[in-house]
Amino acid sequence: MTIFPILVAPDPILKKVAQDVSSVDDALRKQMDNMIETMYHDNGIGLAAPQIGISNRVLVIDLEQSKENPEGKPLFFVNPKVIWESEEMSVYSEGCLSVPEMYADIERPATIRLQYLDYHGKEQELEASDLLATCLQHEIDHLDGILFIDYLSSLKRNIILRKLKKSMKQK
Repeated sequence: MTIFPILVAPDPILKKVAQDVSSVDDALRKQMDNMIETMYHDNGIGLAAPQIGISNRVLVIDLEQSKENPEGKPLFFVNPKVIWESEEMSVYSEGCLSVPEMYADIERPATIRLQYLDYHGKEQELEASDLLATCLQHEIDHLDGILFIDYLSSLKRNIILRKLKKSMKQK
């Protein structure tokens, strides 16, 4: 397995819209396996391909992996597309591996329905709510070149970006 470095804002690759994947093959499955290992290595619960510098519409999520459950329950999504969202909203304090140590309350639809290809290239549909819905929307935003801080006022976003630049210089 390969552990990829995570790109950090304001890296311009994070602002690009990722390209659709034409098919799920062994190379893409290897990318997804490496992405899940990278996510575990960095203690994340979700990771989108653009965060590791790959501009394709692939994301991985695992809300169950922990020290007590090291195998977790990894979920793989290729070309995910939200096909329905609830009018009911929910707010979560979101963080991001590409915006390290920064958190903000973000409001998103509480429930979504998603179409995607799974690890084996099979078409799937999933209805998600609560943290899974939030995580999916957060990661799909990455595929569209959007970071969670883009939902904040320009003042709050600029404060976070300045803190990030300062912390990066200190490392």
